[in-house]
Amino acid sequence: MKAKQKFITRFAPSPNGWLHLGHAYSALIGQACAQANDGEFLLRIEDIDVGRARPHFVDGIEQDLDWLGITWPKPVIHQSSRFEIYSKVLAQLQAMHLVYPCWATRREINQAIETSQIGSAAWPRDPDGALVYPGLYRNISEDQRQELMWRGGSYAWRLDMQRACDLAAQKTSEAIAYTEMASGQPQRHTIDPRAYGDVIVARKDVPTSYHIAVVVDDAAQKVTQVTRGQDLQPTTAIHRLLQILLDLPEPDYFHHPLIRDVTGRRLSKQAGDLGFRDLRQQGMSRQDVLALLPPISWPLAPPV
Repeated sequence: MKAKQKFITRFAPSPNGWLHLGHAYSALIGQACAQANDGEFLLRIEDIDVGRARPHFVDGIEQDLDWLGITWPKPVIHQSSRFEIYSKVLAQLQAMHLVYPCWATRREINQAIETSQIGSAAWPRDPDGALVYPGLYRNISEDQRQELMWRGGSYAWRLDMQRACDLAAQKTSEAIAYTEMASGQPQRHTIDPRAYGDVIVARKDVPTSYHIAVVVDDAAQKVTQVTRGQDLQPTTAIHRLLQILLDLPEPDYFHHPLIRDVTGRRLSKQAGDLGFRDLRQQGMSRQDVLALLPPISWPLAPPV
């Protein structure tokens, strides 16, 4: 009989701004899930974008979570310290002939789509609304590829999505799927990563993307449930594909509702939404801030 794993979930913010109420909600749900399952809540700093990450935001994350009454074990993993590990994973994908370098700029991609027979209006878009990459550098000759490499221009590593999905099908003999826990009962969902096209998994100067880093770190930290917002639910297709290709364990997923403003727009750092530390500085107490969030009312513990 398979031994039951210890429940582990994580909160993994990027230190490129102050935490807002949506982050507070996500962290509190993660902590509640861990407590309901006699498990562990981890903090992880996702700072692979070293150009935007700032040390004072890291300090702010820890201060804000502490003010909310959330605790976590230390030391905390910082993804910026794990580039060597991600490089090895990228090399593994390269050895499997599942990735290729792409020199296309956004302008070149848009121009190729606009001048195609389909046109940009009818061109397929991925689940996030972006135009699907048209495969400009997917099938160039090896001589062309080596020539472009020699020139030393900027490029990204893209996943050959069809080849990757074909290999995943060989490895599992079934459709790609994941287990969603948001309703309190496990629900199996079938997903198709091909909707994203040939996604970027690394760049010339950064040997990873969010997609590689998140699946590698979840496996390394033995995460059994990924707790995050519904806005990231579509990317689960990419993450499950990578988990299959890299023989990584499959966690459950809990995609919670998003916190929105009065217009229905979800809160975001990019939009300049106030961090909840601003609310604290305005004199609001912890209970005042918690009162702004929806109650965590649905079942959190999976069935025994």
